[in-house]
Amino acid sequence: MFLSRLAGLHNFLLIWAGQLISAVGSRLSSFALGIWVLRTTGSTTNFAMTFVAMTIPGLVVSTVAGALVDRWDRRQTMISCDVLSAATMLLIAGLGATGHLSIWHIYFAVGAASLFDAFRAPAFAASIPLLAPRDQLPRVNGMAQTGIAVAEIIGPLVAGALVSLISLQGIMTVDALTFGVGVATLAAARIPRPLPAARQHRAGLLREAVIGWRYVQERPGLIGLLSIYGSNKFLFSIACVVVAPLLLSFSTPARLGMQYAISGCGLLLGGIAITAWGGPRKRIRGVLAFSLLGGVCMAAHGLRPSFALTAVAGFVLFLMLPVISSSNNSIWQAKVPAGLQGRCFAIQRLVFNASTVLGFCLAGPLSKYVFQPLLANGGALAGSVGLILGVGPGRGLGLMFIALGTSMSLVAMAAYSLPVIRNIDEMPDAFSLPVEAATPLAPLSAEVAASPLAPTPVPALSAEVAAVERPVFALPQDILPYAEQEII
Repeated sequence: MFLSRLAGLHNFLLIWAGQLISAVGSRLSSFALGIWVLRTTGSTTNFAMTFVAMTIPGLVVSTVAGALVDRWDRRQTMISCDVLSAATMLLIAGLGATGHLSIWHIYFAVGAASLFDAFRAPAFAASIPLLAPRDQLPRVNGMAQTGIAVAEIIGPLVAGALVSLISLQGIMTVDALTFGVGVATLAAARIPRPLPAARQHRAGLLREAVIGWRYVQERPGLIGLLSIYGSNKFLFSIACVVVAPLLLSFSTPARLGMQYAISGCGLLLGGIAITAWGGPRKRIRGVLAFSLLGGVCMAAHGLRPSFALTAVAGFVLFLMLPVISSSNNSIWQAKVPAGLQGRCFAIQRLVFNASTVLGFCLAGPLSKYVFQPLLANGGALAGSVGLILGVGPGRGLGLMFIALGTSMSLVAMAAYSLPVIRNIDEMPDAFSLPVEAATPLAPLSAEVAASPLAPTPVPALSAEVAAVERPVFALPQDILPYAEQEII
């Protein structure tokens, strides 16, 4: 039954397999480069700077990356990104082999990877609705989440073994080969691509980027969904930073590694589950209900200094994430025309990077100057909340997790109370039509027009959005005479 549902997804499965292999290679190289920085410089500051270098380039170009993805051939965009990524890894391997590798080369490599991914990720996400029918979107998005989980689990495990067996340049070469596999699968696949009518009225790049934002802005439901996405990423980024000191306050580094592995297994099983299940019929429930439950699990991390409790809470939390992500992506893929999806997914990525950077920056000061002093011995809450959670090292971090998880659940409940978000599944779907199916239609008769089943009017769109959307995409209520599509 499950396999029969994947029938007809040959092109998606081919691309997905190649991207999975290249993602594992990327985790290999990022782990190995981090180890090289720590071993070579002995500086945690230099190590932390690799994360900054990994984030900033993608954040800067996200504004225009989506507009360029919508202009360009998406398959060729992904191929180019993989080729450039492979060349970067081979450059680092060559510098390592000749003894000329320095910390600045590492910053360049991870920054280049972030730059290429700013184009590759929206191109891949925007290609999914062109490769799968609408009712399969949650399932194929679940497969994409499964691929991320596999890379997160296998990459560090294999890298940990390879670091002691082969040199850094060997690992970089392996990563370059995995990108080669990605290129080969992309070359063998075919992606349907709508031809935007806006091509004839192409504006400046920034103006095209603004058109994507205006499309979202004109739909309050999508604005609400974007706000939930950004809020979850912000809270989760803070939790990712402080989970290690929380666990180390009552456990050992070995158990910390075990916790990461257990959480990764939850992510993997969640991806497999959403792939087999397909998600809830109303996709917004997959976002909000599982965000609420995820918040409960996040809060549970701080209740007691217990490894068993944090392991179970972490596993269930990560089990929820693929459902949230696949449901969120499926809504965007269904509600945004294919000619604008590169821009809209780039907007999501911009929100993701900005929320992540903000969370990383605030995590340290919040834990050090706000939460930990509250439940230190003699702290402001030691005689009240401390009677329940305990006082001393790590208990302030426990309170921080409870605050983060409670915030995540409250955001989900508040979002559900808003009809524009709760009813977003009722918003008309946007979908592309093949040329053969797009024949001129006769005007509706007066009798049909008066019927309750007649198409309802669509709210007027801004001129910029209409120039991109209407000539190419049909909404269920709209009857449009022409649409264009070609196979590349």
